[in-house]
Amino acid sequence: MTSFDIQQLPFTPASLASWSLLNPRHRNWPVVYTLSSSNKVYVGESINAAGRFKQHLEGPKKSLQQARIVLAPTFNKSVCLDLESYLIRLFAGDGQYQVLNRNDGITDAEYYNRADYQQTFADVFQELRNLGAFTRSIREIENTDLFKLSPFKALTPDQGGAVEDIVSGLFQDLAAETESRIVVQGDPGTGKTVVASYLMKLLSDIKNADLSEPVDSDSILSEFFVEGFPQLLADFRMALVVPQQSLRKSIQRVFKKTPGLSPSMVLDPFQVGKSIAPFDLLIVDEAHRLNQRASQASGSLNADFAAINTRLFEVDDSHWTQIDWITHQSRHQVFLVDEAQGVRPADVPRATLKALTTTAERQGRHYRLSTQMRVAAGSDYVGYIRAVLSDAPPPVQTFPGYDLRFFDDVSAMVSEVALRNSEHGLARTVAGYAWPWVSRNDASTFDISIGDVQLRWNSVAVDWVSSPDSPSEVGSIHTIQGYDLNYAGVIIGNDLQYDAGTGKLVFNKASYFDARGKQNNKALGITYGDQELLQLVLNIYSVLLTRGILGTYVYVCDPALRERLRPFFTGSPIPGSP
Repeated sequence: MTSFDIQQLPFTPASLASWSLLNPRHRNWPVVYTLSSSNKVYVGESINAAGRFKQHLEGPKKSLQQARIVLAPTFNKSVCLDLESYLIRLFAGDGQYQVLNRNDGITDAEYYNRADYQQTFADVFQELRNLGAFTRSIREIENTDLFKLSPFKALTPDQGGAVEDIVSGLFQDLAAETESRIVVQGDPGTGKTVVASYLMKLLSDIKNADLSEPVDSDSILSEFFVEGFPQLLADFRMALVVPQQSLRKSIQRVFKKTPGLSPSMVLDPFQVGKSIAPFDLLIVDEAHRLNQRASQASGSLNADFAAINTRLFEVDDSHWTQIDWITHQSRHQVFLVDEAQGVRPADVPRATLKALTTTAERQGRHYRLSTQMRVAAGSDYVGYIRAVLSDAPPPVQTFPGYDLRFFDDVSAMVSEVALRNSEHGLARTVAGYAWPWVSRNDASTFDISIGDVQLRWNSVAVDWVSSPDSPSEVGSIHTIQGYDLNYAGVIIGNDLQYDAGTGKLVFNKASYFDARGKQNNKALGITYGDQELLQLVLNIYSVLLTRGILGTYVYVCDPALRERLRPFFTGSPIPGSP
């Protein structure tokens, strides 16, 4: 284990001048440091801490009050860059401070003995926590939305390449005064939301860049923090559009804690449609959940849909979708999409998303994310789940190290989920919408009855995952899409069944209780038959079965489907698990 020392001193010229003379390494050795006030923190690294502190005292960081310096005899530049990135991510997730760093310098580079050094990072964190720099444990921080949805992320190679190309192309388009449309496509867990929030923070940082501040030349994005680029973003108006209410609220909380961003920059599609002022850039997360013309959740939204169509296009033609609103209201768009995640008839059709993607590919503005960031089973797992939920199932696979289990007793599964929650946190039970939501109107009643087991649906619709009662409740697709869990216990209800005679999966409409999930589209004259609704239900279960980072547990209600799916979820339990 690497030894280290953390020194604390007031961030004042006198104390720093004295400190710089105490040891030659204070002027010529790689260190990591934090500068903080009561509600702000900055994390940095330098091989000349004394000189770097002098620069900070002459710049915008001079209002900070305390310095903490991490020194170790074996630290080198690569170690310090890694520790700096690690602490920035944890400070952002803890939420005690606003993190003043830009996000372009967050790294995930390999170097000699990295695994050994990273064991020391946890000890550095704990010592900083003992000094009052953090309020929660690493596990608690990593389970928060502030951490998971933070723009302070180390990008994977495909994310980094997409971000660099998107920003470079945007500046070329701004200089040429041309419009652009970009599509970023990825399966569940490939980090589409990470790319969206990262882009918002990066562009805000470039727009507000202090060009007198030193730039980290190791960053692939440092080229944009020079004269000329901030000027192209003068009066630049951008927003992140998130169709789902719960995910939108979570991202708004993150943006509230992030300098350069604000909750007002996170919008729903109706706010975009109603905006009088146009946008320079709209980034659309979960674009597959944008709506076509269909019955909305309330009568007022139906009226709004018609009014927006009329205002933007001079006629309320039913073929206009919220994608059309986005493109009409902005000069530049970035759509983050997975067309296999549409879960309601009101969602824009898969064919529309395919056409959007095809156009982007033809114009060289399409990016594919493939690295699996969520599920520890790897990128093959998502494809495997989608193939299992089809009429042509794949060969049985196991995923060593991933806790994939099949249960014949739902009570046993719920108990195991509760145990995982006590061990790791963020373990939840979720289900298809195969039971009515009775407890919404009578909290004393149960919604889900399976044998002797009685359970309730989510008691809150927004931020259910983090709500105090969620470990004992069951979440639906509308509470969990876009979120991560450590462990997911998935109940596949009787809305999905198996016909052993035909060898096909079938939709059981009598056991499907999402009213808007099976609603015909009167505006477009479309009637959704069982095959169309079957595909939406399969999409729902594909999403539910790809939420768990460390493991997925499965219980199936329909006896025939239970035997059909059993072989595919035997898994390879993690060592030491029961």
